[in-house]
Amino acid sequence: MATNSEPLIRASSVDLRIGRTQILSHVDMTVGSGEIVTLVGPNGAGKSSLVRVILGLLAPSGGEVWRKPGLRVGYLPQTLSVDPVLPMTVRRLLALAGTGSATKVLAEVGADDLTERALQDLSGGEFQRVMLARALLRDPGLLVLDEPLRGIDLGGQLALYDLIGHLRRDRGIGVLMVSHDLHIVMAATDRVVCLNQHVCCSGAPEAVSRSPEYAALFGAAAARHLAVYAHEHDHAHDLHGHVVKKSEAAAGQ
Repeated sequence: MATNSEPLIRASSVDLRIGRTQILSHVDMTVGSGEIVTLVGPNGAGKSSLVRVILGLLAPSGGEVWRKPGLRVGYLPQTLSVDPVLPMTVRRLLALAGTGSATKVLAEVGADDLTERALQDLSGGEFQRVMLARALLRDPGLLVLDEPLRGIDLGGQLALYDLIGHLRRDRGIGVLMVSHDLHIVMAATDRVVCLNQHVCCSGAPEAVSRSPEYAALFGAAAARHLAVYAHEHDHAHDLHGHVVKKSEAAAGQ
């Protein structure tokens, strides 16, 4: 989709040093309106730290981050602990998150039947859909998703990527996702930024997967075998990631 779209955020020569440790070095990155950008890299590459800098939660040691004036950001964090001693329903979680129609956003992410369920009883995919609904409550122009596939099986991952693609198209929002590899991400993103404290390479997913910098970072064997995952969209996925033929999905609407 639009790679020349209006920028929502722009990181310019961002450095981050904590104590004597250099976390980020001269990082440049942009996310445009209606664009999905995926940040990939190994553990410890600085991906989550860069996200926190972009969100304004960490001040960079050097460089700057520009955000479109008035930009609202919906954030899905990498982890959220739920205390089993204090059960909370989905409705209550969204009520605590702020303004916006919980009913509307839950329906938008295909989780409207989870409203009265306890968070502790949700599957990984269900929980991430609820968290995505929470991020949409503010009607954001940019979604920031830090490792949204953590703890979800393959079918659930495909379903979540389908959903994120629909949200981008329907709302025209920008999406910044964080991942640790390029597997299914390849078919679900417009641009990839490969990070290992600095930007090793960036561009279209196919180009990044063939770049020498990517091979050096993840290993030649991984680069050879990590072909673009061409997900055929002749079907949809239900809440649990199970395949549903589009004719059946349409009939059920």
